[in-house]
Amino acid sequence: MNKSMVAGIAVGVALAAGGGAIAEYNLNDGQDYAKVLDVQAVTKDISTPRQVCQDVTTTVRKPVQDENRVAGSVIGAVVGGVLGHQIGDGNGRKIATVAGAAAGGYAGNQVQKNMQDGDLTTRTDRKCHTAYDRSQKLLGYDVTYELDGKQGKVRMAHRPDDTIPVQNGQLQFEAPNS
Repeated sequence: MNKSMVAGIAVGVALAAGGGAIAEYNLNDGQDYAKVLDVQAVTKDISTPRQVCQDVTTTVRKPVQDENRVAGSVIGAVVGGVLGHQIGDGNGRKIATVAGAAAGGYAGNQVQKNMQDGDLTTRTDRKCHTAYDRSQKLLGYDVTYELDGKQGKVRMAHRPDDTIPVQNGQLQFEAPNS
């Protein structure tokens, strides 16, 4: 090997080492990094109310004007009394009239009751209640980091990578470029 080749190799090695140092200096740009040890998402439970309504069909008895069924009782008693009066004569006729009126009154009352109970109508009612939609809102991230051999904890708006940039001893919290 000649001297110029040795000199060329020496200069090449020196330039490569110097270039690496310069490149390291430019890449680092005077910035240190804190090592991320743990990241925990911080969330808040949200409960949002909303009203849920539905139409419910109900069959009900129509309102009655004669709740005690007086009309049915009276009409039944009159008809029963007239029919009872047709039976027998003398005192037997009087007894048959009274018995016919009593039986007719009861029968008329029951006929009116059955008619009222069967007189139905359908109505639609709107039934509503409050339901709750559950969700979670992300508040940030609790990050445990190590810098200069000491641990610290900080809340960040975004999830960090494995390191956090440090400049002049301060953590840099800018969001990553998207």
